[in-house]
Parts: sequence; structure tokens; C-alpha cells
Amino acid sequence: MLTIGFVGLGNMGAPMSANLVKAGHRVRGFDLADPLLRAAAERGVETAGSVAAAADGADVFMTMLPNGAIVRDVLTGPGGALERLPAGALVIDSSSIDVATTRDMHAAAAAKGMQYLDAPVSGGVSGATAGTLTFMIGGSEAALERARPVLEVLGSKLVHLGGPGNGQAAKVCNQLVVAASTAALAEAFVLADRMGVQAAALYEVMSGASANCWALHNFNPWPGVVDGSAADNGYRPRFAARLMNKDLHLALDAAHGAGQELALTELVASLFARLAEAPRDLDTSAVIREVPGYAYLVPDSVTEA
Repeated sequence: MLTIGFVGLGNMGAPMSANLVKAGHRVRGFDLADPLLRAAAERGVETAGSVAAAADGADVFMTMLPNGAIVRDVLTGPGGALERLPAGALVIDSSSIDVATTRDMHAAAAAKGMQYLDAPVSGGVSGATAGTLTFMIGGSEAALERARPVLEVLGSKLVHLGGPGNGQAAKVCNQLVVAASTAALAEAFVLADRMGVQAAALYEVMSGASANCWALHNFNPWPGVVDGSAADNGYRPRFAARLMNKDLHLALDAAHGAGQELALTELVASLFARLAEAPRDLDTSAVIREVPGYAYLVPDSVTEA
């Protein structure tokens, strides 16, 4: 049994920390939101009153946080984890953040005699709940081998991509494909509708044809096609458009740093930037709102059940 500090108990961190508890690990969790702490306690997580308390004496320290600035503050700010973790501890950041911050955190951990992995994930809330996430991992082989007993509880696929920051680099590449696929699906279902093709029939064709893709089944933008989709629930977020917007900007920032133009991603990012400014929090599949003539599918407000 390991003692694991876990900071960030939201949509992804909550089921991940719960699965670690189920696997027999002692998990001390912290989040700024009291309702999330209470929910975590109901799942067997020991709640901590601060980042420092979650980190104190932990063998492994995990983070699942919204952005690089917060990760930096949690690890190296006043009362940060790196000041409280014992020498030799392993830090695993599964947030989706920028490569530059990630490499800074690798160096900060190394300076304290600790191992560090950037290990962002794909698979969404359903994968986090089922323990079937894909981890994209940057860092040393030794750190990865040490992390396996933890990560194999949480995911079904661990891919080592090389040195510090390479996990985050792979994640932004993944996200730009998912975003472009979702936007293309929105236009495809709109065009089919204009030409009198039923959405369910188009879905059946695509599911067995070359257009088949992860987004077709998980981010389908048309209501009444995929059971349990966000489109069938008022486009309430399963993976929020604002998070996809963040990921696309991370991709564009990384491309700028690498001196690479990404013309298609620039266009897709402009769609999600507008979507992120909608009057309410929307799912990624709500990008269909940006297709001319089809904003009516995504109302500005929904009645809560």
C-alpha cells in the first residue's frame, strides 16, 4: 500500500482518486472546493486541509489541475508540495498543461531529489471511472517503472514518449485531432440534414466506413444519435468546450515554440474560442452551434432536471 497525495478532485480527479482507494492505497486528497472534498470523503479518500497536508509524507503525489499556473503554484508556491514531500518521492502530473511549465517542474522536482512524470490522459470521465485511461508519459524509465503500480490502476494503456514534457507534447497533438474531428462531424451532420439524410442513418454508415472515429461515438454533435450523449442532455459538458479551447491554445503555443504553422488548428481553435464564450458551459460537441443555421440546436439556457 502506498500513501498517495492527490490534488484536484474534480471531474477527472474524483474517479481517479476513488480507484486508487479501491486498489488498497491510502489517498489523501485536497481541493479548494469543499463539495468536492466531501464527495471524495464518501469514496474513502482522506481529506486534507491544504496542499502541504496532502503532500506530507506521501510516497507519490498526483495532480489533476486546470492549467500550468495552478500546477506551478501547487508544487512550488508558498506551502507547495515540493517543500513537504520527502526526498525520493514521485510526483505525477496528469493535468493538461504547457510544455514549458512541465519542464520547469521536472527540474524543480529533480533539484529536491524527487522523480517526476508528466502523464496527461485521454479517455475522459468515463475512462477515469472505468480505470481505462491512456497515459501519455514524459520522464525517465526509472520513474515510469516506479509509477506503474499507480498508473496501471487508473489506465489500460501507458505510453512512454521520452523525456520531460513529451507527454504533454503528445497530448496537444491528440487534442488537435479530436477537436478537428468533432468540428468536421458537426459540418457533416449539418450537410446531411440539409440534403435529407437522417442523422441515425449517417451515423450507421460512418460507424462502418472510413469516417469512423472516436469523436463520432463520444462527441457526436447531433441529438438522438448516440445514447447518453451530451447532445441528448442539452449539451451539458462531459468534456467542456472551454477545456478544449484551452487545449487548442496549448497546441498553438507549442507549435509557435517549435516554429511550425498549423493552419487547420488555427481555424478550429477560432470555433472553440467562440464556443467557450457562450452564455453557459457547453460540451465540446456543441461546436455544431458554430455551423451557420444550426445554433438553434444549442440553447443558451436549459431547464435543470
